[in-house]
Amino acid sequence: MNDHADTRITERNRPRGARMKAAIFVQPGRIVLDEKPVPEIGPLDALIRITTTTICGTDIHILKGEYPVARGLTIGHEPVGIIERLGSAVRGFQEGQRVVAGAITPSGHSNACLCGCLSQDGPDTKYGFKPMGGWRFGNTIDGSQAEYLLVPDAMTNLAPVPDDLSDEQVLMCPDIMSTGFSGAESGGVRIGDTVAVFAQGPIGLCATAGARLMGATRIIAVECVPERQQVARSMGADEIVDFSKEDPVAAILRITDGRGVDVAIEALGRQSTFEAALRVLRPGGTLASLGVYSEDLRIPLGPFVAGLGNHTIVTTLCPGGKERMRRLMSVVASGRIDARALVTHRFRLEAIEEAYDLFAHQREVASADEV
Repeated sequence: MNDHADTRITERNRPRGARMKAAIFVQPGRIVLDEKPVPEIGPLDALIRITTTTICGTDIHILKGEYPVARGLTIGHEPVGIIERLGSAVRGFQEGQRVVAGAITPSGHSNACLCGCLSQDGPDTKYGFKPMGGWRFGNTIDGSQAEYLLVPDAMTNLAPVPDDLSDEQVLMCPDIMSTGFSGAESGGVRIGDTVAVFAQGPIGLCATAGARLMGATRIIAVECVPERQQVARSMGADEIVDFSKEDPVAAILRITDGRGVDVAIEALGRQSTFEAALRVLRPGGTLASLGVYSEDLRIPLGPFVAGLGNHTIVTTLCPGGKERMRRLMSVVASGRIDARALVTHRFRLEAIEEAYDLFAHQREVASADEV
């Protein structure tokens, strides 16, 4: 969802106790636009005025009750905006500066962060690790589908947006591009690899682009929607397998002359796609799983080779922090990826309930996918 700046409240010095509009989770099946107080920030925080954000597939999991969050929570985790206020201890930023923050907002000082595992940040836990602890926006704290957003640990998480990049050019950096690229990264794609990417929603499309950037020379995209097939080709897919017309496993094995792929990236979060990704791996290959799963997964014995196939299965929650954002914006600025094609609809914040209805029921090709 692209929320234009002219829909926002623009007063720079908001009085304490001021209120704002926000998309709030009420109960499974219901996210509504309502009012709540503008956040009060602490010494290490920043308050940003949101200019652009989007709806993600994980938000739909929340809407459907498949992923639990607290009632009254503001949803959303992909913020682009302008710094409204800075905490007293924040250095290196200025009010009025255009910034982006990742969907993952690590503290920067936990044991998890210090060993490079920012998305599993657990600064308040005994051992410094917490499953998905770095994912706070729209999960454990209020998110970005609002007029204002509190960004915790601002010096770790805010990244300035270069003047020559538009909001829409960097909109995919906080989550969709970061997650998609991380599938190729965690999958260990190497120069000359053959890669299969299952599902070409925005995250799958970014996984396709990431595989190309990392040196894959044959990328097979699995997708049935013609518009997404077309974008997949523009982002690096060499072959398209339409699973509505043929069995994707048989097709990929045929394309690879029975060898299988070096890396399979699962970008949907379903048993069928996970299993298909495993079945097309060559011995010693890697399955990189990006999907958000709503039920237990089963690993079939045959393609798992009874556990003796030297396969690697790796799950990934996208990295975060300001350095990750800087790197992704550098990729955008270089022209090596143009993610604006992933933005298919634009709504004002006032129409966010309509946007959720469109995306949740997939009445048209929407512009979001899994976290």
